[in-house]
Amino acid sequence: QVQLVESGGGSVQAGESLRLSCAASGSVYRNNYVAWFRQAPGKEREGVAAVYTYTGESYYADSVKGRFTISRDNAKNTVYLQMNNLTPEDTAMYYCAAGGGPQLLAYAYVTWGQGTRVTVSS
Repeated sequence: QVQLVESGGGSVQAGESLRLSCAASGSVYRNNYVAWFRQAPGKEREGVAAVYTYTGESYYADSVKGRFTISRDNAKNTVYLQMNNLTPEDTAMYYCAAGGGPQLLAYAYVTWGQGTRVTVSS
């Protein structure tokens, strides 16, 4: 049973925007932290942003503050990541995850999607 499905990745130029979507099953979405992580080739998985679906309270890594916005639509059990002013350093596989906390620690998240690739060229 697929519980998290990401979409919206693609290839863009530096300075452009993308919006990622994470569609979740109700059991993992409801009253839970849902987060976005990313992993670039040869690098460790990095927490990007998280949202507590009940309240909408959001948390961000310093590297994306002011450029990325996480939001959720409780009617659709979907979490979004709006990414603006993208740079080549944002190139990575982006994963949606659920079940952890606001500290954006990958080991704390128990349910993961398959990922969607984002490529930013200069």
